[in-house]
Amino acid sequence: MAAHTADVVVLGAGPAGLVLANILVDQGIDCVVLERADRTQVQTRARAGFLAAATVRTLERHGLADGLHRRGQPHSTCEFRTEDGRFRLDYGGLGQGEPHTVYPQQDLVTDLLTRFIERGGRIHFGTEAVAVLDADSGRPEVTVREADGRPGRWRARYVAGCDGRHGAARRSLPPGTVRHHRDHGVSWLGLLAEAPPSLDAVGYAVHGRGFAGHMARTSEVTRYYLQCERGTPANSWSEDRIWDELELRMRAREYGPLRRGRVVQRAVVDLESDVLEPLRHGALFLVGDAAGLISPSAAKGANLAVLEAGILARALVDDLTAGDPAGLDAYSARCLTHIWRAQEFSHWMIGLLHGPSGADGETLFHNSLRRSRLASLRTSRSHQDWFAEHYVGV
Repeated sequence: MAAHTADVVVLGAGPAGLVLANILVDQGIDCVVLERADRTQVQTRARAGFLAAATVRTLERHGLADGLHRRGQPHSTCEFRTEDGRFRLDYGGLGQGEPHTVYPQQDLVTDLLTRFIERGGRIHFGTEAVAVLDADSGRPEVTVREADGRPGRWRARYVAGCDGRHGAARRSLPPGTVRHHRDHGVSWLGLLAEAPPSLDAVGYAVHGRGFAGHMARTSEVTRYYLQCERGTPANSWSEDRIWDELELRMRAREYGPLRRGRVVQRAVVDLESDVLEPLRHGALFLVGDAAGLISPSAAKGANLAVLEAGILARALVDDLTAGDPAGLDAYSARCLTHIWRAQEFSHWMIGLLHGPSGADGETLFHNSLRRSRLASLRTSRSHQDWFAEHYVGV
């Protein structure tokens, strides 16, 4: 069995893993990234696209923002369409006065990967982490399945689990780890369409048939969401049905037709949230989706991942170069403060955008509350400032 060593082994080459690895390599820390997918898959996974101002600042601080400054687009407006009409919020001028930057995750990952390799970083594609062993021993070991199928292992001082909710880091957690879990009972049909954006804002449509969402990705590609029944197969809706339903829920008859195009990607997403506590187990640290899963209702996942990666990177540098473990000791508590705040806002957004169907008393009560919340968001400046601060902030 092949044996290798590094001071830090990073599991996963998503935004969290690559931001962390770039910062470590730039500070002279010996690290390696292990990624089970091949390079093409890593660079073409189309996921998040809205970067918070704090995320942009982190990337800028570490010389990782050149691509998003060239190709990213500032965005600061969202539009709500409801049975009571539509209204817009220029959230970039509310709250802390911070916009998003629209930059597709696959482009960000490509930038981070290119920079990491240019800096001399080591990355092994097609290498699946199987388990993290002896995390409490001070010298953990990661067992892997190499690209050629042979088993291997990596010895390290520290392991950063940036490999998601189904990765080796989570599978290797000791008994007693607390997992807080919430199934929100809502499912979305997530769509990527080769179609220009149909409005110059993020669109949130609240409709009796279910939620619909519009999020621009580029000038030629748009992300849409349609609330659907739990268990709906992703391919069960025809493209005509998808566009007809989007136009109905987004009230295209009142506000203008959608710009249609070929649907190139679709997947059903069950809205769930979970948080693990603690985020440190000896020499193993959880980052990004491995630390906590957040629903996509408020664009927090990738932004939390970059925030946590930056916090962990600084702590690892302090420990490995200056012998100061204080940052590592505080990592879990510090990140959980941000995670729970993001979870709270995401949960609020889910309640704002979705409601039960039917005509029973409880349904009518819930939907009346939701209607009142939307009216408050439309008319109250203090409510709008609160929304803007939490919508962009992490």
